[in-house]
Amino acid sequence: MFGPSVPTDPSPIPKAVGYWLLVCCAMVAAMILLGGATRLTESGLSIVNWRPVTGILPPLNDAEWQALFAAYKNSPEFAKVNFWMTVTDFKSIYWLEYLHRLWGRLIGVVFLLPYLWFVMRRIIPAALTWRLGGLFILGGVQGLVGWYMVKSGLVNEPAVSQYRLAAHLGLAFIIFGLLFWYAAACLTQRPTRSGTRWIRTGSTIILWAAAVTIIWGAFVAGLDAGLAYNTFPLMGGRLVPEGILNSSPWWINFFENTATVQFTHRVLAIGTVALVLAYWASARHSVVNVFAQKAIMLLGVLAVCQLGLGIVTLLTEVILALGMLHQLGALAVITSAIWLRFTLGD
Repeated sequence: MFGPSVPTDPSPIPKAVGYWLLVCCAMVAAMILLGGATRLTESGLSIVNWRPVTGILPPLNDAEWQALFAAYKNSPEFAKVNFWMTVTDFKSIYWLEYLHRLWGRLIGVVFLLPYLWFVMRRIIPAALTWRLGGLFILGGVQGLVGWYMVKSGLVNEPAVSQYRLAAHLGLAFIIFGLLFWYAAACLTQRPTRSGTRWIRTGSTIILWAAAVTIIWGAFVAGLDAGLAYNTFPLMGGRLVPEGILNSSPWWINFFENTATVQFTHRVLAIGTVALVLAYWASARHSVVNVFAQKAIMLLGVLAVCQLGLGIVTLLTEVILALGMLHQLGALAVITSAIWLRFTLGD
């Protein structure tokens, strides 16, 4: 799914490499959760400029706070939403976005410095060296995508583009998945091929289904669609809400129509869980690898829990704690799906 396993070498890769990648993976997971908190608290537009180097330090005195607040007062969000704020109120939304950006920079440092040391010591095989170098570049691109997303909310309307939000979240999950895959390949011996071709193909389909569901979750977040139709299973008293194809062309509804986007996310979530349960029923006795068996069971449990959590989150109009748990659940499901694919071998 994520490319070949880590190349074999006469000298095995030290476990330290795998643990380093696992730490980076955990940090990216925390970054995704921080991003979710930033979105749910509407803190993401509090910093209206992007200074990758000079922006490392927070405001250190009243003059610097006033300068940042003055810049924020020129933004659409202040003009249309937070016009009542004082500099004290501004600080409450500033710190979370600052932490989000600072954590991203810290991930870059924690990845780059050990990477350079491992490369200079020739500890990592050449093929993996290039892949990890590409992953670092991908992390830099993610920073640019994040700023590109924020910029969309600084022009006319105080809301980021749902397309850019989905791209930002999707790229974060790709980076997370690759880090987890390479960490697993460094820390464990990947099992030989297990199960039928359908079993392995099915695990890949489930992984894609979970990923697409998560992306539509980003569209839901981008449109604040979780604050509409806070009932289940009905939407506006109907299984299929009215007006889901009102916009033209018809396909634009799946990205810009609040009702259609939420309905699509519901269908994808239920469909993914149904697919996972069907896979569990057909594969649990066909796979002899004990790790794969446990992965199948874990994936089934997590998928069902995530669906239930998503429903409760919707019914409570996306309160912060449940919204964060739902994001954590998405990470858990995608991680278990990747682990299942890994344990089934090439």
